[in-house]
Amino acid sequence: MAGVVKSVGTGVTGFTPGDRVMGITTYGAFAEEVKVPASRLARVPPGMDFDVASAFLLTYTTSDLALVDRGSLVAGEWLLVLGASGGVGIAAIEIGRAVGARVIACASSDDKLALCREHGADATINYVSEDVRERIRAIAGDGVDVVYDAVGGEYTEPALRSLRWRGRLLVVGFAAGEIPKIPINLALLKGCSIVGVNVGGYVEREPARFAQRIEQMGRWYAEGKLRPAVSETLPLEQAPDAMGRMAARQTKGKIVLVPELGGQTPV
Repeated sequence: MAGVVKSVGTGVTGFTPGDRVMGITTYGAFAEEVKVPASRLARVPPGMDFDVASAFLLTYTTSDLALVDRGSLVAGEWLLVLGASGGVGIAAIEIGRAVGARVIACASSDDKLALCREHGADATINYVSEDVRERIRAIAGDGVDVVYDAVGGEYTEPALRSLRWRGRLLVVGFAAGEIPKIPINLALLKGCSIVGVNVGGYVEREPARFAQRIEQMGRWYAEGKLRPAVSETLPLEQAPDAMGRMAARQTKGKIVLVPELGGQTPV
């Protein structure tokens, strides 16, 4: 969510009424007004509008935590992004490129893959019409170093099998709807890591680190390295339709919901 601070609670420091902020909340953001702990807020970077800001913080924090912190991705490594045309997928492509990695984007249609290329993907794989493992071998040779998996389902295991020695599989989410059952011996054979990415726990337990990384992402945004993909802006009353389309994986990038406030700035 993003908007203007209306009021602050007793003892809150760092924010005052009138501040332009973006925030993360477990639920309740589909509203005209939202109450949220100050620790889950950040200032909107200069030059960023509210539509982009509402699509920025949770999306990019998730991918930054996964790749920089949990995945230790470094320049020159190969990164494979599953579900790359969604909000966190686009963020993963851009953050991967920002740290100097080479990025392979996977999605379910050619138009989604075109969006991935627009945001910096070095190579793409249509995992509906192409064999994922064969394409990875054709692109990256002996495999990839990091897999960013926000999809789960049938795509996780072939991606894991495509990891190089000491590779990292980042468990981000299960957009396919199925939690995969992994043959755990693969981790032993490949000397690889299967790493969980829990952004809610991270924001709650490591607020100082969270704030530090937001500053870095703000710098990347100012440098033009991060460009959130807002595909549509809809009125708040269309939230059920937007959620249904997201669940059916019919969207690209992020859909932004805007409350009707008689021309006033959202809060």
